[in-house]
Amino acid sequence: MDLRLSERWVIPAAELRWRFSRSSGPGGQNVNTTDSRVELLFDLATTPSLPPHLQARALRRLEGKLVEGCVVIAASEHRSQWQNRVAAQRRLVELLQEAIKPPPPPRRPTKPTRASVQRRLAAKKQRGAVKQQRQGRPQLSDD
Repeated sequence: MDLRLSERWVIPAAELRWRFSRSSGPGGQNVNTTDSRVELLFDLATTPSLPPHLQARALRRLEGKLVEGCVVIAASEHRSQWQNRVAAQRRLVELLQEAIKPPPPPRRPTKPTRASVQRRLAAKKQRGAVKQQRQGRPQLSDD
């Protein structure tokens, strides 16, 4: 099944590699006999499905999550292999959509308003006064 990242970009199923293994966790004797854990591998470094500028952006943003240029998604939260496959595909699509999004517009630096500066300084003075009151030490009498 092909993965649709957007209206324009589709990853063909032929570029996805699957690995299956036994899942840990609850499931009784079923866990010991079925390969329900799923690993989905997508070679982001060599894919022809994405244009070069989107591929470079995704590689830059996902560089900490890549294993030899491949995105690896593991899913074992469900007891059935089919549900884990669907979950892995959904997570890969979400990850890649986030990675190829255009960067946000740059922040325009602004000055704080005069009123906000006055409020901040008044709060600092009040807090300092509270702390100053705590410094009062009791006087020892010489009686």
